[in-house]
Amino acid sequence: MLDKILELEEEPYSQEDAEWDAFVAGHPNGSLLQTTAWARLKNRFGWRSHRVWLRRDGRLVAGAQVLIRSAALGLLRLAYIPHGPLVNWQDDEQVSVLLNQVDFAAYERRAGLLKMEPLLWQSDVPPAAWEALCRRQGCLPNSDTIQPPNTIIIDLQPPEEDILAAMKQKTRYNIRLAEKKGVTVRQGTAGDLPIFNALMQLTGRRNEFGVHDPAYYRAAYELFAPDHAALFIAEYNTRPLAAIMLFVTGPRAVYLAGGSSNEERQRMPTYAVQWAAIRWARARGCAEYDLWGVPDYPENELESQFEERDDGLWGVYRFKRGFGGQVRRTVGAADRVYNNLVYRLYHWRRGR
Repeated sequence: MLDKILELEEEPYSQEDAEWDAFVAGHPNGSLLQTTAWARLKNRFGWRSHRVWLRRDGRLVAGAQVLIRSAALGLLRLAYIPHGPLVNWQDDEQVSVLLNQVDFAAYERRAGLLKMEPLLWQSDVPPAAWEALCRRQGCLPNSDTIQPPNTIIIDLQPPEEDILAAMKQKTRYNIRLAEKKGVTVRQGTAGDLPIFNALMQLTGRRNEFGVHDPAYYRAAYELFAPDHAALFIAEYNTRPLAAIMLFVTGPRAVYLAGGSSNEERQRMPTYAVQWAAIRWARARGCAEYDLWGVPDYPENELESQFEERDDGLWGVYRFKRGFGGQVRRTVGAADRVYNNLVYRLYHWRRGR
C-alpha cells in the first residue's frame, strides 16, 4: 500500500504535488495545513517536510504530510502532522499501516517524538472514542496542541441574507455602520503586503500577542495566491484601516490572519473587511468559513464568561461570535513517543 515517501524541496510543482493537493481538497478532513504550498512555506522557515501516502488500486486513499524541526541545540527533534493524517479513522488496519510508515519516516530522520493533530471534530469522534482509538494505535492523547483546537465555523450555503440574519444584531449593525460611515473594502495584491504587515505588527503590539515576521506573510501569500489565497483591505478616504488574509482549500475558507489600525475604529472597518471576505468565499463556492481560533472552553463556558474575560483569546471570541456560526472543537493532539528523554525535554521546553 505504501507508494513512496516524498521529500518536498523548492522545486517545480509536479504532477505528484497536484495529485496530493487534489486528494487533500477532496478529503472530508482536508486542510490547507496539509497542502504542498503549506509544506513549502514551512520549509522556508526552519522546518523540513516529508510526505507519506497509501494507495489502493492505484488511487490515493490515505496520507500524511509530516513536518520535522530540531530545537534545543539539536537535542530535540520533533515530527509534526498539522491537521492530519488524512485517513479513514474508522478503519483500524488503514490507520495502523499508515502510522507504521509515518514511524519509519520519523525514525529515518531521528525524530524523538511525533505529534499529530487531525482535523477531526469532537462532535463526530467524542473524547472517549478518540482516547480508545489512540490506545489501540499506541498513541498518547494529549491536550498540548500547536493549532487552536477550538474555532467557529460559518455555514456559507444559505443565501447571504440568511447568513446575515444568523449574526448577532450588533454585528449586523456594525457591518452596515461601516458602509454608512464611508468604509470601503477592496481585494488587495502583492503590492499591498506592506500595508497588511504594518497592520499586523500594530495589532500584535496593541493586543500583546506574537505575529510572524513580514517575510512569513509575504511567502504565504506568494505561495497560495491567486488561486488559494486572497487579501482584503478596508479603507476610509484611501487610508488603510484593517486587512485580513484568507486561504481556501476544497470547500473551506480559513481566516488565518488579520490586523487593524488604531485610527477610525468607530467606523467599524474590521466588520466590513470580514463581511467582504465571507461574501467572497461564498461567491467562489466555499461551503464554510473557518474563523480559526477561539478560547479552548466548551461553548456554554464561552457564552457565560465572554463579557467579563479579557485575557488570552477572549477579546477575539467576543468579535468572532458576532458573525454567527457554530463553535467546534477538534479531538486535540496525539503523540507517538520514540525517545522518552526527548519527550520529557519537549514538555519542559513547552512549559517554559
